[in-house]
Formats: sequence, C-alpha cells, structure tokens
Amino acid sequence: MEQQKNIIITNTLKGIGSNLYKDYLGHALCTEGSCRIIFNGKEFTMQKGDLLIVRKGKLIERIDHEENFHVTMVYVTSAFITLSTPQNNYGTRGQLALFLNPIMHLTPRMYDQCKRNFDNLQTRIKETTHHFYNDLMLNIVQSLIIDFFDYHATLYQESDISTQYASIMNRFLTLLENGEYRQHREMTWYADKLCVTSKYLSEVSKAVSGYPANFWINRYTALDISRLLRDKSLSFVEISDMFGFSSPAYFSRYVSHNLGVNPTGYRN
Repeated sequence: MEQQKNIIITNTLKGIGSNLYKDYLGHALCTEGSCRIIFNGKEFTMQKGDLLIVRKGKLIERIDHEENFHVTMVYVTSAFITLSTPQNNYGTRGQLALFLNPIMHLTPRMYDQCKRNFDNLQTRIKETTHHFYNDLMLNIVQSLIIDFFDYHATLYQESDISTQYASIMNRFLTLLENGEYRQHREMTWYADKLCVTSKYLSEVSKAVSGYPANFWINRYTALDISRLLRDKSLSFVEISDMFGFSSPAYFSRYVSHNLGVNPTGYRN
C-alpha cells in the first residue's frame, strides 16, 4: 500500500467502509475478473472496465469476488476532494446518481483513459521531493474528477445544473447527511430550513436527481433503519425511539412500507 497524507492507493477493496477509510472517498477501477457488491441494500456486479465510486464506504455491506479479480483503488480524503473539485455544479448530480448506483460501465476508450490516469497517479504520488507536490496532487486529482464527470455525463446523457439549484440541493443533502431525518421527515421542515417552499424544494430535487425531495428523505431514513436492524443488540423499541416514531406499531408500518418487510422479517 502506498500512502500519502491525502491519498491512499491499494490493489484491494478490503477495508472499504472500515474506520481506516472513514474520511475518504473510494474510486476503484476493475482491471480483471469480477465481483458482486451489496451496496445500499442492492446487489451490483463489477467487472473489468467498470469504475466504482463510493462516497460512504459503510454503504457497502458485502463483497464477493473471483480469484482473478484485480482492482486499483484510490482513496482521497473528503477535504482534498473538495479542494480538487472543478468549479461547476455537475458533482451534485453525480453524487446523487452514485448513491443509487455506484458503478459506471466504462466504454473501452474511457477505460483506457481512466487506467492511464490511475497509472499516472501511482507514479507521481512517489515524487514527494517535488517543490510543488501538493499542487501536483491537486491537479492530478482534479483531472480524475473532471474525467469522472465526463464519463457520467456521456453514459447517462446528463447536463450541468444551475448554481441556484445546486446550492439548494447541496444544503438539503447536508441536512440529510447530518442525520436530521431521524427526527424530521416532513418536507416542510427542510423547506423552512432552506427558506424555500415545499413545492420549490421538490421541483429542485426532481430537476437535479430525477426524484422528489420526499424520496431522498425516505431513502436516507430507510437506509439508516436497515443498518440498525442488522445490529441485533438493539431492540425494535430502541430503534423506533431513535427516529422519534410515536409508537412501535407506527415504526413497524414505516419499515414494512419502505423495506418491503416488517422489522422481524427483515432481521431474520
């Protein structure tokens, strides 16, 4: 494993989601073989030519790979990603899309380009005596991100979004990332926090992500609940109380509606 302050490069997916990488975003390029990944409660297949981008490693629940599976994994700290991100608003759209599906099936041209970029980073990360080393790393990571944006925009025919929409959506996502959904699942609460109407917030969310704001509130809530249900040391009442449900019965109905099975069925 090669490690610098802001960037870690490995040849395995092992450890993703662990505390070791909790402050990093993961970018993995499969160069041989395939693997199955349970991400965000859904199963995905990653094979040669695929690019995996994971903003939150803890969303990966399981990885099963073939013996000949080979991957180059680049971890970059969230802070360094922020410094390297280009001055456009595409990242918001890409972030939401990757929350639902973290894998991009690259074309042969994209794969060759991405592999060259990863190889270049692996070579130049060793040049620690470079007088402008930090700027060098920022430049390389920014190039990676720009190409990631291009891959996604090309594969999914997406376009950039307005600065206003990006700002509102980013602030909305920050509230969700901070766990506000545990006590607030009404869209009006988020709209008030963002100083917009509920109708406008849903309009922005749908324009940016293809889904209304309520979808993301329920998605974050259901994902958190499913993670806690897998922890058998927690009772259903304890989990219900964490989310401020008025009764265990209401909690059970919410779980059944959003996870397709009641809490007992999900845990079993």
